[in-house]
Amino acid sequence: MRVFNYSRIRDRQWDSELLGYIAAIYKAAGKQEMYLKQRPEELEKLVEIAKIQSTEASNAIEGIVTTNTRVRQLVEEKTTPRNRNEQEIAGYRDVLGIIHESFDAIPITQNYILQLHKILYSHLSNPAAGRTKTVQNYISATWPDGHTETLFTPLSPYETPTALDRICEEYNRVIGNLELEPLIAIPVFIHDFLCIHPFNDGNGRMSRLLTTLLLYRSGFYVGKYISLEAKIARHKDLYYDALAESQIGWHEGSDDPVPFIKYLLSTILSAYRDFEDRFALVEIKRSALDTVRLAARNKIGRFTKQDIRELCPSLSLSSVEGSLRKMVELGELKREGNGKNTSYHQ
Repeated sequence: MRVFNYSRIRDRQWDSELLGYIAAIYKAAGKQEMYLKQRPEELEKLVEIAKIQSTEASNAIEGIVTTNTRVRQLVEEKTTPRNRNEQEIAGYRDVLGIIHESFDAIPITQNYILQLHKILYSHLSNPAAGRTKTVQNYISATWPDGHTETLFTPLSPYETPTALDRICEEYNRVIGNLELEPLIAIPVFIHDFLCIHPFNDGNGRMSRLLTTLLLYRSGFYVGKYISLEAKIARHKDLYYDALAESQIGWHEGSDDPVPFIKYLLSTILSAYRDFEDRFALVEIKRSALDTVRLAARNKIGRFTKQDIRELCPSLSLSSVEGSLRKMVELGELKREGNGKNTSYHQ
């Protein structure tokens, strides 16, 4: 079985691109801390938006979808799910809520990971919930002509519990002893988790929840305000490409995790930059029209009412709608489409 050992990673030389990501993330995390002290109430509104986006996007990556309205009701009002997809979405909502509220009380151990997986399926009758896989799984791709190809074979069911224990032990050791930069250790842990693929179902969603948990425990809170899952969903081809490249040679211990590390760090940094943009919109007290006007200037190409709402969490829906309508009347924006298909551009 693959031996999990961070020492070969700890001792290697990192290129300037990867080190640049780490330096920029630390700088952005320091700025975020300062911003939160200045305008905590306005920025708290970003939390609910991020929860909704994270829950919706992480499930959508796996083809689990419902309407935007229902996602909001499930997350904000904790309404009762109506079907299987909504039951899975509600489970993700519950785990994400626990991580938001209690991340510092959730140790990185197999037992706690299994508990979170059980909660993920708590709205379903799933006998595999909270248990490692019982059958061999495969990471496959289906091509346009219909044929399916196995891209990677994860560990076998009997190897999985030991492997899950090992990656947790190794991670806790290098973090506890300050042996490895957390922004390198976290992507490596997630990469190994995905290569083990420990569950019959829910591996992708669990990996994204664990990414948030590990980041919070290391003091990187951007995912609380900007959805990392939504960023991954928007460019999921890059996510899968980086993962596939890093998996080569994993069973033999000759894999190179750098593509996946860089992918995840670039995503985290992008989220911090989004956070800065949104802070700029609440930093100075402006009229609703001026706030929407500034937000629109930050958008390239076509955008929707929802895009502006996310950038302006301090504004009500009616204020956003009224401001967009006024900008169209003034000739500052052009409107296209109707109803849900309405979009705007400069």
